[in-house]
Amino acid sequence: MSDTYYEFGTAADRWDRAQMFFEAKEYMTAARILEGLVEEVPEQVSPRLLLARTYYHSARLGKAETELRAVLERDPVEHYARLMLGRTLERQGRSAEAAGHLRMAAAFSGDFDFDAGRKDSQGPAAG
Repeated sequence: MSDTYYEFGTAADRWDRAQMFFEAKEYMTAARILEGLVEEVPEQVSPRLLLARTYYHSARLGKAETELRAVLERDPVEHYARLMLGRTLERQGRSAEAAGHLRMAAAFSGDFDFDAGRKDSQGPAAG
């Protein structure tokens, strides 16, 4: 893999560039930049979470799951990572496993009526 102009610069420059490519829906390019950042600063949650989002949006769900689990190891109450992990698992056909993560994400974000709004809910609203 050859280095290209967008892989050079400070970590802050590459972070800005990765966000720009993500916003432009150039997920493969954003991922390439972010992979280097995550390797350089593995303790940082934000680059890893954006990398997971690039994988999710480019349908690389196994990689998204791996990065989201790594985010949650570092920050177990990161509600957006929980939500993304739940959705990633759903897209992989693992709804039962996803449900717990989606409930936790809802609780962390203050959405305590999570089950009432879900069409697959088995609670009183499903009646």
